[in-house]
Amino acid sequence: MITTPIFFESPLPLREGGTGRGQRAALRANEATKDEEQVILDRTAYAVDMMPGGRKPLPLTPSRKGRGDGMNIARRVVGGLFVAALLLGASPARAELRIDITKGNVEPMPIAVTAFFGKEGQAQNVGRDMAQVVSADLERSGLFKPIDPRAFIQTPDQLQTQPRFADWRALNAQALVTGAAEVQPDGRLKIEFRLWDALAEQQMVGLAYFTVPQNWRRVAHIIADQVYKRITGEDGYFDTRIVYVSENGPQNRRIKRLAIMDQDGANHRFLTDGSALVLTPRFSPTTQDITYLSYFNGQPRVYIFNIDTGQQEVLGDFPGMTFAPRFSPDGNSVIMSLSTDGNSEIYAMDLRTRLVKRLTNHPAIDTSPSLSPDGRQIVFNSDRGGTQQLYVMDSDGRDVRRISGFGSSKGRYATPVWSPRGDLIAFTKIDGGTFYIGVMRPDGSGERLLSQSFLDEGPTWAPNGRVLMFFRQTQAAPDGKGATSRLHSIDLTGYNLREVVTPADGSDPAWSPLIP
Repeated sequence: MITTPIFFESPLPLREGGTGRGQRAALRANEATKDEEQVILDRTAYAVDMMPGGRKPLPLTPSRKGRGDGMNIARRVVGGLFVAALLLGASPARAELRIDITKGNVEPMPIAVTAFFGKEGQAQNVGRDMAQVVSADLERSGLFKPIDPRAFIQTPDQLQTQPRFADWRALNAQALVTGAAEVQPDGRLKIEFRLWDALAEQQMVGLAYFTVPQNWRRVAHIIADQVYKRITGEDGYFDTRIVYVSENGPQNRRIKRLAIMDQDGANHRFLTDGSALVLTPRFSPTTQDITYLSYFNGQPRVYIFNIDTGQQEVLGDFPGMTFAPRFSPDGNSVIMSLSTDGNSEIYAMDLRTRLVKRLTNHPAIDTSPSLSPDGRQIVFNSDRGGTQQLYVMDSDGRDVRRISGFGSSKGRYATPVWSPRGDLIAFTKIDGGTFYIGVMRPDGSGERLLSQSFLDEGPTWAPNGRVLMFFRQTQAAPDGKGATSRLHSIDLTGYNLREVVTPADGSDPAWSPLIP
């Protein structure tokens, strides 16, 4: 699937009730005045000054410094096309509508997500479906409680003028999402949305998007990200994908295929045909590539697979066994475990030169490496201390130090993965026959166990570092039947445990960065 470019137009003009604010981290947008708007036409983006005195084009420059009139412009390329964004400044006079997601078990915020208004046909269907996707995204986060649309008093067309905030407060809504969908003469969709503070009666975000009709679902995820970020202050994670190993068949003859889907389970498809066993897929943080392990003629090989083109290549033919490949933060190298002469060590390969460098040299088993976001440190697991534990070393292999299994923190530790925020390391812990998913700080302090079951394993981080996904296997009956393996997600506080529905059993999930 080739990522389809999206054109952004923002902000929407303010409606009465005060000013609003919104920003998408990926766009790095800054403040703009309430009388300014942006127009995106074809492949050219320019701002139009709506201040008194007439409309005049404003050149877009690479500088992020504000102009004298208060306008700032952020730019980036999306899907190979130029994008610019202007977003509204906030009024400091009113209290913030905010969810503090660092406090643990947060009471979900009541929010009303209305069907996006469409005049007829395709626009009506898209507007209805988009609202359902936005509502489902927000509900799955555990931070929002969407109100049943059957209770709504105002209709989508009535909301195109101004919300009657008293009607929404009567439903206990603290936030309100409205929108509109319109088919343009050239066949593209124009999608608008607004986020309202129903208590303060003010607009918080107002944005519009141009895209091809088949891309409506992705725009819905981007809108959910905007709502999440504006109310929590943290980046969203809905415009992402999951690659995982799909499993079916009896336990002694499992067929394992690479599969990919949107984070909500939509757009599911298989990447491999099941003729070869596949394990441990991992996303590149900078491209639409994944690396994974597959068996060829009974020997494991590391491959790189491009999701957009479907092309794959062997990373290299290495003597012995290869395990647990993972990209570096800049996407220019892969770290992995290679086993030669029966000894497993950590290696790094530069993808540009194909040069391989050995990072560990110890008679114990060293495997499952994961680089810190700044690329300066590597966490891995090793039994060099007598039991399987976590170790951190510098990226050149120096200064190895153990960080797990001290004091009351007994048990074995495996599958470590560094948070994209750099503040935590997630891991699998095995203690007394029970498996746990947990997190700790990079120095080993602050260990917290988030889940436990017969077998919880293989954590992967959402790109905002606030949610983890892993797979959970149930215990088989004495005859070997009945065991299942399913994907689950849980937030960083240990709440909101949810199954991620897949067509068949699943394991080894990997969360993508935000789709470019």
